[in-house]
Amino acid sequence: MANPTAAMLVIGDEILSGRTRDANMHFLAGELTKQGIDLKEVRIVSDDAPAIEAAVKALSQAHDHVFTSGGIGPTHDDITADCIARAFDAAIDIRADARALLEAHYKNSGLELNPARLRMARIPDGATLIDNPVSTAPGFTIANVHVMAGVPSVFQAMVASVLPGLTGGSPLLSQTLRVHRGEGDIAGPLAALAADFPDLAIGSYPFQINGAFGANIVVRGTDGAQVDAAVTRLAKEFEL
Repeated sequence: MANPTAAMLVIGDEILSGRTRDANMHFLAGELTKQGIDLKEVRIVSDDAPAIEAAVKALSQAHDHVFTSGGIGPTHDDITADCIARAFDAAIDIRADARALLEAHYKNSGLELNPARLRMARIPDGATLIDNPVSTAPGFTIANVHVMAGVPSVFQAMVASVLPGLTGGSPLLSQTLRVHRGEGDIAGPLAALAADFPDLAIGSYPFQINGAFGANIVVRGTDGAQVDAAVTRLAKEFEL
């Protein structure tokens, strides 16, 4: 049986402008790999409501899970929650359980729960909260979409809250073989290997060091015996 699939939607003008480097995709990919959920697609969209809504609808229909990152904070440009609600035709308003979390947090920190901060308690109808042990303001899950903050430490904590409740498949295993030959020399054997091991993903990642060409060949799959067999054959092929 094939592993469940996932997509990630990264939201924010700051990512597309180059002001902020996204670290969340790298983290999520690693965690999903361990969970046996295959990350198949990543999209980045600006803080544009129609673009967010369209992307959410498309990804939700195409994959078992969608993870969003960014746009659920207290400022005017944090529009993700409203866009998700519209994508699922759900009403959205301040919810009592989310508000209670924020009230307790800001009371303990000595800060005011002002209208801007209270925006983070707006949750679409039918959604379940995602725990945020870092800064309390919750994310939420509606249908198969998990809506999370963009701040890496908070995003990572929310992923840790969500993943135990998701059914995964077989973890993806990988091995890497370093070959000091150009891709033109190894293309034929790699094509033959891929044909003989159709259940494996075989990638070639070239490098150049001191004028010499080489490639890291990465073999990935859920069957450890097949991965071992493919790597062993490659090692013999290239006399490593």
